[in-house]
Amino acid sequence: MLHNIKYILFRLSVVQPSENTINFWTDTKDVGKLEYALKHGNYTTRKLAAEALEHAGQCSSVPVLLHAINDTVQNVSIAALNTLEALGCGDDLVISITKKRFNWVKTLRDKEAKQYANKDKKHTIYRWERASKKSFDRVKEQLKRPMR
Repeated sequence: MLHNIKYILFRLSVVQPSENTINFWTDTKDVGKLEYALKHGNYTTRKLAAEALEHAGQCSSVPVLLHAINDTVQNVSIAALNTLEALGCGDDLVISITKKRFNWVKTLRDKEAKQYANKDKKHTIYRWERASKKSFDRVKEQLKRPMR
């Protein structure tokens, strides 16, 4: 009863469902509410809903998950990808999309790992020369010369 009231308040955009509510919807396999939370929730709600659809979802939730992999928040799109892979409905299009997106995720993680590894490295070689520094040095040299 309480979870139904929370769902009504969520539909009215008054509150966001908590993790316990989403877990209850997962246990009762209420896929419609989880899909709505994935579409209209904030980023934590969307992430939790995508993870919950992995356990309670059906092949009918694939279009919602395909829309969720283009989310602006990386954690939501990664959770949607994991759910699509776990559901594995056997559709060739879904399989190719998840492979391509997982390559994108792997590239992002490799890039973050490389940045983290090079975080403390000091670079003494400058790859370019700034134009403003060049013009500043030229003006400084002109000011050193006597005026005529």
